Amino acid sequence: MQQKQLNVELRSKTGKGISRQLRSADMVPGVVYGKGMDPIAVSIKHRELRSATAGEGGQNNLITLVGGGSLDQSMAIIVDLQRDALKGTYKHVDLHRINMTEKLRVTVPVALKGTAIGVKEGGLLDLAHHELHVECLPNNIPDHIEIDVTNLAIAHSIHVSEIVLPEGVKVLDNPKTPVVSVLGRAKEAEAPAEA
Repeated sequence: MQQKQLNVELRSKTGKGISRQLRSADMVPGVVYGKGMDPIAVSIKHRELRSATAGEGGQNNLITLVGGGSLDQSMAIIVDLQRDALKGTYKHVDLHRINMTEKLRVTVPVALKGTAIGVKEGGLLDLAHHELHVECLPNNIPDHIEIDVTNLAIAHSIHVSEIVLPEGVKVLDNPKTPVVSVLGRAKEAEAPAEA
């Protein structure tokens, strides 16, 4: 898991007007919350937030907060990141201050490895779940969960219970849930009978 740094500034004012002013100054309004603390309103430079979410870990990157009074040198993870649908810019961020010795629940993307036998035979690969819900210590958060589909035949699936997980990682999804399958070819329409 990648670790990043993020400069945060405390802000005393909140509300839509203040948020608009921050965004026009290329800042992103946010809030930091966690166990045993009151939520703290912060602002973050847009460029730095983009950098903190870069890389394969994305929103699951561990972030060291720099500045922000009592938040300085705290570890955090992004819980929610709102974007402008048209511009793609960040509108608001929720950060969760974490304890490195307590397990977290996060969503991790699925990455497929190999080419399924069933696909080589004309089947269609169907990835039903692009991400899985996992529980682990912050230092054990995987960038992704790799699933080898090489031996997957037509009409077969790989279920949650069959996934090989990194050490210390527990999947919270139903073990019987199919994650990836190979669907068979649709039967070709029969040629119309000659008149």
